[in-house]
Amino acid sequence: MSRGDARGAPAARLLEEAAEWIMTLRFDAPGEAQWQAFERWRGQSDAHREAWARAERVFGTFDAVPTELGRQALHGLEGLKGLSRRRALRLLGALLMAAPAGWLVARSAPWDGWLADASTGTGERRALTLADGSQVVLNTASGLDVRFDATARRLRLRNGEVLVTTHADPVAPRRPFLVDARQGVVEALGTRFSVRQLGEQCQVAVFAHQVEIRPHAGAVLRLAAGQQAWFDARGVLRTAAVDDSAALWEQGMLVARDQPLVEVLAELGRYRHGLLRCDPEVAGVRVSGALSVADTDQALNALELTLPVRVSRLSRYWVTVSAR
Repeated sequence: MSRGDARGAPAARLLEEAAEWIMTLRFDAPGEAQWQAFERWRGQSDAHREAWARAERVFGTFDAVPTELGRQALHGLEGLKGLSRRRALRLLGALLMAAPAGWLVARSAPWDGWLADASTGTGERRALTLADGSQVVLNTASGLDVRFDATARRLRLRNGEVLVTTHADPVAPRRPFLVDARQGVVEALGTRFSVRQLGEQCQVAVFAHQVEIRPHAGAVLRLAAGQQAWFDARGVLRTAAVDDSAALWEQGMLVARDQPLVEVLAELGRYRHGLLRCDPEVAGVRVSGALSVADTDQALNALELTLPVRVSRLSRYWVTVSAR
């Protein structure tokens, strides 16, 4: 069994093993046997659990990366200077050794985007106070960079979701408050709002005041409180109404209002590891109520108690919701 050093940090070999598990579980379509093997590995000691926790913090953004993109990134890393998969994983293990919270690698590195100034792993939420007094909360599996200078207050949402409550700029003249997404820029106009990356799209919801959405190649749209919009790099795709309940994930809650079960489970799945499967037979069952994202097992139990469904757990990582 590997042990941590005198300061309690995980040993290098354990961090390399954690990097191997990150790649396997994120990109190799693991089956039940692999999930069970991972659970046995992590349960061997506190040092194993600590190594995995560090891997989750550093590589937590993998949860929001599409599988094929993740494979391409790994292949690119393996190809760098002829690295084999084993040597690439050793390098990733070394990154785990070197990376404290907020550590960043050079932007030219092939793993750019896996690390951020602030990040969360699966099921985590994190609140931050920025230099100007603004408040941000990162949702599960999210990564955010913070860049304040003399001309702008700028956030870069690498992946996941962030809830922003802006504060009056203490610096004069007032600097704009901007959130950069892959699809464009969102400017806060004295407001509380959320931004979420959804693959090729970005979702913005406004809970107070206004924001301005500027797609890279589309028309500008101003959103008021109670509105949300989805856009891509070419323009705004659609808008809809929204209320404050959409931001209750900050308090660890998911509110469903007559939504299909398959959509509710997809949201719950963001907050837990492994596979959460919805049987097609019950996909359309309507769900209304508040569920805990802080304790997704409790949420699944609540669904089983109130709906005509059964929750089958082959393991903590392989859960199916089917007809009772």
